[in-house]
Amino acid sequence: MRTIDLSPLYRSFIGSDHLASLIDAASRAEKQSTYPPYNIELLDDDKYRVTMAVAGFSKEDVTIEVQENTLTITGKKATEDKEATERKFLHKGISERNFERKFQLGDHVKVLAADMENGLLHIDMERVIPEAKKPRQIEIGSRLLENN
Repeated sequence: MRTIDLSPLYRSFIGSDHLASLIDAASRAEKQSTYPPYNIELLDDDKYRVTMAVAGFSKEDVTIEVQENTLTITGKKATEDKEATERKFLHKGISERNFERKFQLGDHVKVLAADMENGLLHIDMERVIPEAKKPRQIEIGSRLLENN
């Protein structure tokens, strides 16, 4: 296990405790299962797509939830019916086990849409920075008036 000394950050940055918690969460995420496999794509400057291979799962078996800055994708198969338990496999390479995968979203990243096609789940996201957070230029000698 790697340890990272963050003390230089604490001397240089205000609010770096948030960065430390993100690094800690990332190190915990490395210990997660690799099932199901997924891709993260950068579609445009502020547009992203997570594509997850969910073979054997239907739309009803998969739930997608966003809470605070965490995207959680859960797949739960309904209890197996009698026909499925009677099947005999010579080789079973398609894993249909339950899963939960969590992704830490950056600030202002919003989930736009989700779609499932050909055994792949696509989740589209976009970073939408509010006007109040965008940089603005201040003229020298000007006064900013507060809105009352």
